Amino acid sequence: MAASCRSAPVIAVSGLHRGESPQPGGAVIEAIRAFWPAARFVGISYDPMETGLYNHEPDHLDSAYLFPFPGAGADQLMTRLLDVHAREGLTLVIPTLDSELANYLAIRDDLQAEGIAVAIPERTALAARSKTELGQLGARVGVPVPRTLVSDSAAGLAALAGELGYPCYVKGRLYDARLVFNEAQLYTAFNDIAAVWGTPVLVQEAVYGEEYDVCAIGDGAGGLVASIAIRKLMKSRMGKGFGGVTVNDPGIVGIAERLVRDLKWKGALEIELVKPADRGHMLFEINPRFPAWVSFPAKLGLNMPAWVAADALGLALPDLKTPDAGHVFLRHCEDIVTHMDAIADMLIDRDNRNLTDGAASGLHLVADGRP
Repeated sequence: MAASCRSAPVIAVSGLHRGESPQPGGAVIEAIRAFWPAARFVGISYDPMETGLYNHEPDHLDSAYLFPFPGAGADQLMTRLLDVHAREGLTLVIPTLDSELANYLAIRDDLQAEGIAVAIPERTALAARSKTELGQLGARVGVPVPRTLVSDSAAGLAALAGELGYPCYVKGRLYDARLVFNEAQLYTAFNDIAAVWGTPVLVQEAVYGEEYDVCAIGDGAGGLVASIAIRKLMKSRMGKGFGGVTVNDPGIVGIAERLVRDLKWKGALEIELVKPADRGHMLFEINPRFPAWVSFPAKLGLNMPAWVAADALGLALPDLKTPDAGHVFLRHCEDIVTHMDAIADMLIDRDNRNLTDGAASGLHLVADGRP
């Protein structure tokens, strides 16, 4: 089904890195472009080394801009978006990184007043699925959650880990999860995570079993629009799914339905589950965005990014077809070839204006491209 006859949208997307720890932006662009070939895509980048900045089909960008890191705050984000909007005529922004959402919630109404829609969940739902609140959410919907404790100090976290027993996971409140086997490793993990993401830091009991990942979209009123579940076949050393197979499990669908109903979730979410050999599925995490593998079901007729984009813009919605069980994706790495001039262009634009906005923007460069 085609979208309405309204002129093609200009969609800004973040999370463009598709390396070892891939971000969802490239897959979101790939999926929407398949549905909407005439759409223009503007990259929101925090690092000129993000691989998606220099990629070609099927997730290429029409233009891209460096932005201040989310830590610079909502005002800095708004200023930069208005600058880009003046050049590009944005109609929609799809943030794909957890760390961006608080800023976008703060400026969503202002962006809408400028004619820019934003595809993000509601504030209350976002808070209710946070790592610190996950246990309470699981209890409400009848899904067990691995025991999780929180501390602002390394010593306090070590004491809590002693209650849970080793090995256990040390997790940041937004990103990062590290399996530690002793107190020395816990202290290292705490210091690394706190330095990047701040406190509190969480410690979670280690639960082993088959790992499942669910990509879903909610209608904002408690209804599950669509979902697809995969069982992880391959993982990177960082635990990211590098291969998965679609599964048809009514139990998993039921979990997704209950979570979306309780949260009244609007838009995209990713549900991570673990199934130990001796018990049912346990809820490991809920991420408020699409997973990096979302282009996989789109290729099979379940184009959830296109649905979210069309819904945010008030346009005709694509038909969604849930794939059968047994479809497999395998992540394939390749070299992206560019020139140093292209990287330099991400730092200094052709109008001789510094796209990094200098020290006032709070922008700095990091090796792995994660804001």
